[in-house]
Amino acid sequence: MKLGFVSAILGEWTFEEMIDTAAAMGFQCVEVACWPKGRAERRYAGVSHIDVADLTKEKAEYIRNYCKERNVDISALAFYPNVMEEDEEKRQANISHLMKVIDASAVLGVHLVTTFIGRDQTKTVEENLELVKEIWPPILAHAEEKKVRIAIENCPMLFGREQWPGGQNLMTSPANWEKIFEILPNDNLGINYDPSHFVWQMMDYIKPLYQFRNKIFHVHYKDIKLYEDELKKVGTMAYPLDYMSPKLPGLGDVNWGKYVSALTDIGYDGFTCIEVEDRAFEGTRDKILDSLKLSKKYMDQFII
Repeated sequence: MKLGFVSAILGEWTFEEMIDTAAAMGFQCVEVACWPKGRAERRYAGVSHIDVADLTKEKAEYIRNYCKERNVDISALAFYPNVMEEDEEKRQANISHLMKVIDASAVLGVHLVTTFIGRDQTKTVEENLELVKEIWPPILAHAEEKKVRIAIENCPMLFGREQWPGGQNLMTSPANWEKIFEILPNDNLGINYDPSHFVWQMMDYIKPLYQFRNKIFHVHYKDIKLYEDELKKVGTMAYPLDYMSPKLPGLGDVNWGKYVSALTDIGYDGFTCIEVEDRAFEGTRDKILDSLKLSKKYMDQFII
């Protein structure tokens, strides 16, 4: 397995500064954020370390060489929008940009895009599954033509009132994975596996690794701290951020030894990326850099 991080945490860094930081810290890869330029609707969105809308062959060659010279791989191009957004204009804009990210992934020789399946948060699960049938086949067909795999993260995208009631990503549980993979049996559709989202949903984050071993294309390392006293006060029907918070690996409730052990059991030897969303490590460049240093120091005990 190769250890890296999601580049969105270095949103104020240029592409070169971001890659140089990864190299200096000893990271082997980065999952590179590729949002549309100047567009940010939530935290950690809007970061564009590679502008896929303006990617020429010359720029792509420059990017490949810059990474190669520093021994840092691009694990995937990352764009996490809601392509099943209720607003039709926003939906089409998100789909259009996702297609450009797929194209860029092919040109750069990365051949992997990390994203969400999306969800119309005003509709039921069953209604959203019908939307999956309508929206995703053309996206996957385009990706297949470009020889690009799509890895869907299992984040519910349900944190506060903005995503209430249903959240903005349907790919949240093994039960939903089974339904979506039945609808979309494409070999180039898989999972970007993040155990932290199972913690606050109070689900098993180990067993699905074995069940879906052939569908795990990419892995995230992010932790979640569940505040049981707060949960007892507000209950599971409250906004999730009322009783949990994202933390650096090792500072939350994920059993990382058990998790990495399961990854070795299933023979996973791909890219694994630390995703930093810990508010305790925001505010200054030094704190942000510390978040990566501490996360790497912790995860290094499990990954060679």
